[in-house]
Amino acid sequence: MRNKTKRLLTIRKLIESELISSQEELLFRLKEMNVEATQSTLSRDLKFMKVAKIPHKEKGYIYVIPESIQNEQREEKVSAIITDTILSIDFSGNMAVIKTLPGYANAVTVLIDSENYFEILGTIAGDDTIFIVMREGVSRSELIEALTSVHPAIHTLYK
Repeated sequence: MRNKTKRLLTIRKLIESELISSQEELLFRLKEMNVEATQSTLSRDLKFMKVAKIPHKEKGYIYVIPESIQNEQREEKVSAIITDTILSIDFSGNMAVIKTLPGYANAVTVLIDSENYFEILGTIAGDDTIFIVMREGVSRSELIEALTSVHPAIHTLYK
């Protein structure tokens, strides 16, 4: 049990402090820290720890530990990585469409939905497009203002 505890703590430390994008990379880093693990053991450990992968614009995807996302510093880092992928926002009536880099719309939508904005009735994410239905009576500027908590410069992306 002692080895497993050490391994789990080391995995947590590595994922929280580095941008790890694959099990191979994580196994290599564990070996460098004198922690032995096989690929199948690592896979079980990651599942046990509920480790997730999120998009990263330079590394493809990186591992995150859900509890660590609650940490404000990590949350800002993860949010910045994801929201940097937003390319534009445009409107038609009470609907908004946000364009992202390919593969990032779902991650951005998770951030938007987690904020529970009053201004937003609902969202739908595709691969690179987010469809937003605004509540009746909400203006475009009110929605953009609300979304600044997800992307501080979103007003510059309005067409």
